[in-house]
Amino acid sequence: MQIFLIRHAEAIDETLELRDPHRHLTDQGRAQARALGERLRWHDCVPTYVWTSPLVRAVQTAELVMFGLSGTVQVVSMTALAPGDDVRTLVQKLEKLQRDEVVMIVGHEPILAGLGSLLTGGDDFAALAKAEAVRIDNVGGTGANGPRVRWRFAWNDAAPRSE
Repeated sequence: MQIFLIRHAEAIDETLELRDPHRHLTDQGRAQARALGERLRWHDCVPTYVWTSPLVRAVQTAELVMFGLSGTVQVVSMTALAPGDDVRTLVQKLEKLQRDEVVMIVGHEPILAGLGSLLTGGDDFAALAKAEAVRIDNVGGTGANGPRVRWRFAWNDAAPRSE
């Protein structure tokens, strides 16, 4: 299984009137998300599932990345990706999928780094920058065919960076 972890793009700051769950993307954040999708289209990102945090900025990022990918997969909100929730329930959902699935997961830090650590079995999984994607191959595999980070790719990178 391939997993693409994506951190939401740039969002407006929280205010007394607009609390954290309702923060939306800035104009720059919208451009970042579309650009990331366009770049991922050229780097083997063809998701069969798109799961996102229910927070507005993550949903908007997921939808705009899919627009950039020219994708048609439905974006599904997962409460396990909300800040303060336990991503282990998400890992259990992943374990039930077929090995040939490609799952795009859009969320927040430190949740994504924690999920990356759980999926790869490593404690040194670096946090994602805003509008950055990480591709993890062979999720569910073992031994030499076990999970590994293939690359990282920010919205403004010319090419993916190997790990």
